[in-house]
Amino acid sequence: MNGKRETITVKNLTTGYRVSKGEKRVTNALDATLYSGELTCLLGPNGAGKSTLLRTLAGFQKPLSGVVSVSGRSLDEFSGKELARTIGVVLTERPKLENMDVETLVGLGRAPYTGFWGKFSSADKEAVEKALALTGIEDLRHRMVQSLSDGERQKAMIAKAFAQETPVIFLDEPTAFLDYPSKVEIMMLLYSLAHRMDKTIFMSTHDLDMAMQLSDRIWLMDKRLGVRTGTHEELTRSGDIERYFVRPGIKFDRNDGLFKIDLDFKNGMSSVIKRGESS
Repeated sequence: MNGKRETITVKNLTTGYRVSKGEKRVTNALDATLYSGELTCLLGPNGAGKSTLLRTLAGFQKPLSGVVSVSGRSLDEFSGKELARTIGVVLTERPKLENMDVETLVGLGRAPYTGFWGKFSSADKEAVEKALALTGIEDLRHRMVQSLSDGERQKAMIAKAFAQETPVIFLDEPTAFLDYPSKVEIMMLLYSLAHRMDKTIFMSTHDLDMAMQLSDRIWLMDKRLGVRTGTHEELTRSGDIERYFVRPGIKFDRNDGLFKIDLDFKNGMSSVIKRGESS
């Protein structure tokens, strides 16, 4: 694996929910691995269960069966404090924070280390400064969170996760609500930080082309087809990317490995609409 370490391994993992009439399964018997120094993207349609899988890997909910291990140790064996020092999580929801500046928000990432009273040591202060610098938001430190743009707010949340100094970071659709330049900036930031800091970064996203260009590894997820993992090149050669995402009006170009609008389908639809209008 080119010297990269296995950090998260899942064996025979089934995710979902226990309901009154039994179980509602989302993924079945998944075997997969996440590696240090890599950005891995989880791709799939709405309702495929991406958030459920992320929450299970982060320890927020129990798997229906199977094992999630972190550096060879079962997730069940971690205490709450140990887990907070191992896995950082950035969720989709926008933080509802009033009258808090960015530096204070980023400082919340130090909670696993500061104890009950939340008193900062020099190491805590240094970690916050490093996180602000890594994400390029030092000049935002005194801004109120509610005054930030969506892109700035997302950078602040990522900085909070980096201040937590965990080897693993999970992000649930971190580019949601962002304009295109901000999406690219966030994706490039996460890719760079994974490689520079030897972090394991795992994120769900709907930005297919961007993920395929900037991620080291991809997990494809679909209720009917299950989960497939591999590099962009491997999943292109196997035909999995086409099977998971090609629909009427969409085609996949194997030459550049990207999705495109099917102009023949577009023109055909235009003809159908015109005939309908004239009838």
